[in-house]
Amino acid sequence: MGRHGSAAGAAVHDGFRRHNSYATTAEQTTQLVLELQQCARDSGHPVPLAIGLDQENGGVNSLFDEIYIRQYPSAMGLAATGSRKLAYEVAKATAEEIATCGINLMMGPCLDVLTNVRNQPLGVRTTGDDPQEVSSYGVAFMKGYKEVGLATMGKHFPSYGSLEFLGSALDVPTITESLESLSLNALVPFRNAIKEGLDAMMVGGCAMSSAGLNVMHACLSEQVVNDLLRNDLKFNGVVISDCLEMEALSHNIGVGGGTVMAINAGCDIVLLCRSYVHQQEAISGLKLGIENGMISKERLKISLKRVLDMKAKCTTWEKAMNPQGIAALSKLQPAHTTLSTRAYNSSITVVRDKNRLLPLSNIMEPEDELLLLTPLVKPLVASAASRALSEQATNGSPEPAIWERSASVMSGERVFRELGRSLARQRSGRVLHTSYTANGVRPQHENLINRASAIIIVTADANRNLYQHGFTKHVSMICNMQYSTSGDKRQKPVIAVAASSPYDFAMDQTIGTYICTYDFTETALNSLVKVLYGEITPAGALPGTISQSQKLSQSKQHWLVEAFNEERDSNALDVLIKTLVEGNTPGLHSELSGATSNSLLLRNADIPEAHFVVRNSSTQALYGFCSTYFFKATGTGVIGAVFVDPSRRKLSIGHSLHNRAIRTLLQREGIKRFQLGSRLPSLYLGIPTGHGGERKRLRSWFANLGWNTALSRAVCSMVARNLSTWTPPPGMAKSLQSAGADFDLVYGWEYAGPVLDHIKTNNRQGLAEVYKMALADPTACGIIRAKRPEDGALVGTVVLYNMQSQLAEFVPGMKDLGGEMAGGISSPVISPSVGEYSTLLQGLILLGMRQIKQQGCNACILDYMDGDGNFDGLSAMGFATLHHFEEVSCDAATMTMLPPS
Repeated sequence: MGRHGSAAGAAVHDGFRRHNSYATTAEQTTQLVLELQQCARDSGHPVPLAIGLDQENGGVNSLFDEIYIRQYPSAMGLAATGSRKLAYEVAKATAEEIATCGINLMMGPCLDVLTNVRNQPLGVRTTGDDPQEVSSYGVAFMKGYKEVGLATMGKHFPSYGSLEFLGSALDVPTITESLESLSLNALVPFRNAIKEGLDAMMVGGCAMSSAGLNVMHACLSEQVVNDLLRNDLKFNGVVISDCLEMEALSHNIGVGGGTVMAINAGCDIVLLCRSYVHQQEAISGLKLGIENGMISKERLKISLKRVLDMKAKCTTWEKAMNPQGIAALSKLQPAHTTLSTRAYNSSITVVRDKNRLLPLSNIMEPEDELLLLTPLVKPLVASAASRALSEQATNGSPEPAIWERSASVMSGERVFRELGRSLARQRSGRVLHTSYTANGVRPQHENLINRASAIIIVTADANRNLYQHGFTKHVSMICNMQYSTSGDKRQKPVIAVAASSPYDFAMDQTIGTYICTYDFTETALNSLVKVLYGEITPAGALPGTISQSQKLSQSKQHWLVEAFNEERDSNALDVLIKTLVEGNTPGLHSELSGATSNSLLLRNADIPEAHFVVRNSSTQALYGFCSTYFFKATGTGVIGAVFVDPSRRKLSIGHSLHNRAIRTLLQREGIKRFQLGSRLPSLYLGIPTGHGGERKRLRSWFANLGWNTALSRAVCSMVARNLSTWTPPPGMAKSLQSAGADFDLVYGWEYAGPVLDHIKTNNRQGLAEVYKMALADPTACGIIRAKRPEDGALVGTVVLYNMQSQLAEFVPGMKDLGGEMAGGISSPVISPSVGEYSTLLQGLILLGMRQIKQQGCNACILDYMDGDGNFDGLSAMGFATLHHFEEVSCDAATMTMLPPS
């Protein structure tokens, strides 16, 4: 609720949200807003208050009323319908409902572009990863709000879609993209919304760090607010700061000082969400800033005029003092209920149904038992329900939480309990329902899995709640190993449902049936039940680049691509590799350093390989090279490397090599998926990302060839040096003892059985081949095993190898350490049933480092590590990142539409 008097509209008391704990219905909200406007009028305010709230739908609504306020899909859920018209209708209906309660400012739409979809807290609050799609839906939402007469506010400038989370709560989430990159991508929706008449803009509290830009909090930076938003994007509306109560900001700067900085940066309204003490601190800071001459009255008058101009568009005293209230909501209810149902029914997305498990009647008899497995989740953190719970906890309130009294948005446990009941009402057989946690698959789960004829597993943001990912994969593995009474192998049907982010298993082909609902409100799950039982045909599609047709663009030139001939081309390939290393960007270490032509040739009968060149037949020089490998164990066709002479780029040589590689891989019997980047050989683990500009160019290049780079997986190689003086971090040895495992080091093929069975829990490309190579080379390779004490079952393994091993030939980094003796650690595999994943992983690597040190080595290479986590522990052990990559994979079926050769 914006409040301004004679001083100016620079400080905000967000009274609406602050009092939301007792304004729990539409009628109470209408009465509260009217009382606030009456207070303002009685106090002599010349114009009404601006009262705004978040009503984004999905899981983020500040106003709940199960009778009068309808539940609609989130922004991403609406994008999944593919209908901008429906998005406009929902936005208009949402605006009508809150306007009848006296609200005049919609704190939306979200205009963020998810450039890093795997690790963003915004999730389904924004449309997706395509800037043009985010823009078109954002404008549709905005027009719907404006049609009702509300002021609109875009957020979260300059984008919360690519934040890097670097540490503790006091470390500010950071945008690391350059301004040039932001302008081409993240700023597109903001720019277009401004052109369409956006009234206000919220500037985020995130940090920004890139070349020429180092900002602690964007909303406190004149470079962001005044230069970028006002001058570059030509925005003349009201600028609203992010909440200054955010822990990092209030701890690092303080609310009083932050208020002064925000105003001087160009903010017209300063947002304070909850604490009355902080609101007083902000007003004191504003007053002190004026008295000290840090804030001029002319500056305040500029903000005052902007706020008054916005209010003139959305409110008058006549309108503010006569809210339509319940009477109008009653008339809207029937049409809005129909719209809500239509929107949700249109949004449910069946991403895959490989074995035709849907509807459930295809696979289940009426008397069969169905098992529902759901996570214990908290309410969505951005919802008003979550904020209310925090306040009740702070105030010691004995009142039950808001969502326990609302049918639309409830705690995860209650919503999923209702899902179980809805499933049970539709069939005569029993529905078994239990929850799962980070403790993994327990005996209770195994017993229920054995009983049931089919299993539904629900996840909610599994990419950020990794236990959900591990649990789902573990259950899927159990179901794939079921046997009939006659001893025949029989897969038990498993259906995975992503109830929030659709990216949980979007690219994981091992999850054969995968459905997305985009939120876990009861309304969304009702539509899910209809899909499961075949009452409606699912019509949703994953939004953004993931669903766009992956057609390869025609090359401008079609080069003659020849099969690599080792005798003819090896020397020329060595020359090409040397040219690329020497021509690398100064200051950056080339991924090809230490590599030779032999590093790319596996010569392994179990791994078919085919490599291609574009060459000058007269001079024998190579202009480009591409390597491919086929890993039978996982049905994965891999492009391990594709590189072109720097002097001959942009001539379509890479396109021609790539197209030939894809055609060849498509001919492999049993091909299921494609992958960019290879663990074996370990030159390029994926798209190199060490340099921002080069990363962007390569991502764009591969995206134009049909790869969905938005769903890449961060991986890296690491190195620890100076092992001669290295000692384990304090406490890590004790932590190792608490890992609950016995460790040993084994050599040779006689240990192959249990080891190879254990690694089947991980279906990553090249894993089995690395272990087989290590087992077959006992003089130079070993395997550290972690065993469960009670039964001796393997729960973790890792490969060790030295410079004389066959494996080392395919890890160029081993030869690129300035002549130092080095050992390698490769391919850790931790059982999904392990609770302390990080502790066990660090334990295996710690023991590997000790062993390598005992061999007289002074350096240790970790040739392949997931880049999303474990960095703190590994850094503490002495490791530094050698190279960063983005591994990209896709279903083989999506690569069948190739241009003619």
